[in-house]
Amino acid sequence: MKLRRLSLAATAAAGALALAACAPQAPSSDGEGSGAPAEAGDDTLTIATTTDVVNYNPLIGNSRSDYWVTNLMYPHLLSIADDGSKEASLATDWGYVDETTGFYEIRDDFTWSDGEPLTADDVAWTLNAVKQDAPAGTFYGQMGHVESAEAVSPTRVEVTLTEPDTSVIEEIGFWGNIVPQHVFEPAGSVAEFANDGEDGWVSAGPYVLTDVQAGQSYTLERTEEPYPLVEGGTPVPARVVYRVYPDVNTEILAQQSGEVDVIANALPPAQVEQLRSTEGIEVAEVPGLGYAHMVYNMDQPDLAKTEVRQALAHAADYETIREVVLQGQAVSTGSSPLMPVLSQYHDDSLTEYEFDPELSRSLMEDAGYEADADGMFPVTFRLLYSLQDSVTSQWAQLVKDSAAEAGIAIELEGLERNTYLARTDEGDYDIYAGNFAIMDDPVTNFTLSYLPGGAINYTHVDDPELNDLVAQAAVTADPDEKVALMQEAAALVHEQVYDNIMYTQNLYMAYSSDWDGFVVKPSELLSIVSAQSIASAHRVSGE
Repeated sequence: MKLRRLSLAATAAAGALALAACAPQAPSSDGEGSGAPAEAGDDTLTIATTTDVVNYNPLIGNSRSDYWVTNLMYPHLLSIADDGSKEASLATDWGYVDETTGFYEIRDDFTWSDGEPLTADDVAWTLNAVKQDAPAGTFYGQMGHVESAEAVSPTRVEVTLTEPDTSVIEEIGFWGNIVPQHVFEPAGSVAEFANDGEDGWVSAGPYVLTDVQAGQSYTLERTEEPYPLVEGGTPVPARVVYRVYPDVNTEILAQQSGEVDVIANALPPAQVEQLRSTEGIEVAEVPGLGYAHMVYNMDQPDLAKTEVRQALAHAADYETIREVVLQGQAVSTGSSPLMPVLSQYHDDSLTEYEFDPELSRSLMEDAGYEADADGMFPVTFRLLYSLQDSVTSQWAQLVKDSAAEAGIAIELEGLERNTYLARTDEGDYDIYAGNFAIMDDPVTNFTLSYLPGGAINYTHVDDPELNDLVAQAAVTADPDEKVALMQEAAALVHEQVYDNIMYTQNLYMAYSSDWDGFVVKPSELLSIVSAQSIASAHRVSGE
C-alpha cells in the first residue's frame, strides 16, 4: 500500500497580511515521488457513493457527489494541507499586492478538453460571474469583500477588494472551481445554468463526464489533453464510474464482492476494524479538518432563548456518543469551533458542555417553563439529520434519549440527504444535526457560520458583538491580534450556544487492494477521491 501525501508546501502565512505572500511552484508535469509514474491504461476505477448528483454546475453544488464529479472537470486554484494551510494547484503563487488588492499567478499548461487554453481570463470571469450572479453555496458566500477580478496577463489575475480581508484570497482559491468562460458565459447567469451536458461537457481536469444514468451511475472518461498535476501528465485510469447505492452497508457489500474499487464516503466507525481485517480491502486514514455539530434555529421563539439552547447543550452525553457511536475514534473540541487541529487558534480554556440533566432542567425553568407531572416540559423540538449519514443517525437517537432525561422532547426527522439539504436551506427545522467537512480558516468559517447572511448560518444568529469581533479579525495584519479576536469570538459562540460542536475525528476510507497510488488529502470531500488522487491511482502490477 503506497498512499501518498501531496506536499506542495505553500508558505503564505495563515492569518497574516503578507503583501507578497507566495507559495512554491506546483509540481511539474513529471510530478513528485520516487520511481517512474504508472503508465496510462484501459482500467476503470469504480467508486461508490450514497448520494445522487443534484447538478453539474460546480459554482452551485449541493451534494457530495456533485462535488466529487465536478472536481474531476473543473480545477481549483489552491489545494489544502492537513493543518488547513493552502497549497498550490492551478495557481502557483498568490497573496496581496496591497491591503485591498489580491493576486493569483496561474499555470500556463492547462487546456480545456475542447482545445481552448485555460487562462487568467477564465479565472477572472469565473470570480466576476459568481460575484454578480450570486449562486447559492460556499463560493459566493466567501465573496463578500470582493469587488471585481481582472486578468492583467494570460497567467495573472488581480482581485480588487472593497475592504481589507486577510483570508479571502486563500479561501476563494481553495473553495471555488474555475469554469470555462467560453461555455458558461453564453448560457447566461451562472446561478441558473444547469450545465447538464446537452452538448457535452468541457473539462480542464483529468476526466470529462460522458454518460449519466440518473440515480444509478456517472461515467467519466480520461481527457485527451495533458493533466499537469499528475505524474507523467496523463491520468492512469481510462475512466471513472461513480455508482449510487442506497446506504453505506450496501456499499460495503459491493466493495467486498469486488463490484466497486473505492467507497467515497467515510466508513462508519464500527466497520473500520472489520474492513481492516478483510482480505482484499485496504483502509486509509484521512486527516479530519471538520466537526460534527448541532445547531439550534433561533428563528424558533423557544430556541431564541439562550437558556433553552444552554439546556439542550447540557442534555447531550458527548462522551457516550464518542465512545459508543464513534468507537473512540473522535475527540472533543471543548465544544469550541476552534478545533485542536487549528493549533494556532485553539483555546484550551473552553471546556465541553457537561452532560447534566438536572442543570438542563434548571435552565429550562429559568427560561420560564414548568414541567408536567411526568417531568416533561411543554416543548418539542424537531431534530433534522441525513439518513445517509449513518453516524449522525445513531447519535441523534442518543441525543433524543438523553434530552428526555432532562424533560425535553425531541422528535427525530431523518431525511434523504438532498431533501435534508433543501430543508436546511429553507430553515425548516428546529435543530440541525450534521457535519462540516472542512473548517479550515477561522475568520471565513465564522463569517459563513455566524454572521448575518452567512451561507451556513443555520442558527440564524445576528449578534453585534460577535459580528464586530469577526470583522476586526478579518482586517488585522497582526497574527497574534487575529488569534486573540477569534478566541474571544469562539468564547461568545460557546457561551451563547450559537453552535454545539460535538466532536472532531479522523476518517477512514475503504479501497480495493488491487489498486494503489492514491493521494491522501484531508476531509471526506477530498480524502482519496480528489482529482489528483484518482488520476494517480493504478492497478497493482501482477493483479
